[in-house]
Amino acid sequence: MTRIGYARVSTIDQDLDQQLSKLKAEGCAIIRSEKISGGSREGRDELATVIEFLRPGDELLVTRLDRLGRDTRDVLNIVHECEQRGAFVTVLDPHVTTRGDMGHMVLTVLGMVAQMERRFIKERQREGIERAKAKGVYRGGRQRFDRSEICRLYQNGIGPAAIARLVGCSRMQVYRIVNEQEVHHTKMA
Repeated sequence: MTRIGYARVSTIDQDLDQQLSKLKAEGCAIIRSEKISGGSREGRDELATVIEFLRPGDELLVTRLDRLGRDTRDVLNIVHECEQRGAFVTVLDPHVTTRGDMGHMVLTVLGMVAQMERRFIKERQREGIERAKAKGVYRGGRQRFDRSEICRLYQNGIGPAAIARLVGCSRMQVYRIVNEQEVHHTKMA
């Protein structure tokens, strides 16, 4: 049996250290981490790698359920995939495991609460943006990456993985930016 840790934060300026420390303290032989939104599974390559690596009797550990996913259906699908491989999922805070029937119920409820919380946050954020726009003080979110630099590097033959490392973003973000640029140029032609 191998204990495999998975850590995730949503943005590149967030820190993974606390999650990594907790997973190491729990005896995880392998820990994979990524900096990407948990709103969907798209682009979460490290999570896919972890699930693919799981063998019967292995245990996937996360510090909190929202590190696994923000959508209840997504979380339950991930748990199901792990169980199809004969592995278990354990959440450290609060401590819940899928080794027993009660763990499944608790994970489902926690997933639903996390999803509701995310909806409430988005609603409050949207309301705040509307108020700021009405006052004329809203400027929009800041761009985290120089999109033109990413496109220039790509056009110079540098691969998406290398660009992602240079700029500090995910490979999927590089693909999105390059595709957006190509669509924009196609429309302009």
